[in-house]
Amino acid sequence: MTVQILTAPPAVEPARPTRDLWTAVRRGLMCRCPACGEGRLFTSYLKVAPSCERCGEEMHHHRADDAPPYLTIMVVGHVIVPMLMWLELAYEPALWIHFVLWLPLTLAMSLLLLPPLKGVVVGYQWAMRMHGFDELSDEYQQGRTT
Repeated sequence: MTVQILTAPPAVEPARPTRDLWTAVRRGLMCRCPACGEGRLFTSYLKVAPSCERCGEEMHHHRADDAPPYLTIMVVGHVIVPMLMWLELAYEPALWIHFVLWLPLTLAMSLLLLPPLKGVVVGYQWAMRMHGFDELSDEYQQGRTT
């Protein structure tokens, strides 16, 4: 006599449309909705819109946190520091020239890069279905009830 162990069939996850990572990141870089690419991602300088004005995709639950400033510092640092070092080693300018040149350039680059890099992070989260961007997650369901 053989004993059969009955197990429940594996749960079948409903088919969901795929989300292209590079398209979502590119749309975020352009400060556009990662879902449709038409609606604005931000309502002000760094405030993410609660939802897309075109397609209605909810974006209020994103968690960009510290990633955009970190990425901005990394990019700006990799551009400014080599140029600063080259200028110093090639011409040895006075200290006031460094202040006049590098401080405004660093500030301008940081302020210009911060929103697009935040858009990249939100686009990445959307494409990977992170932090409430997944319709089947508990975070998404909690956001719908509150």
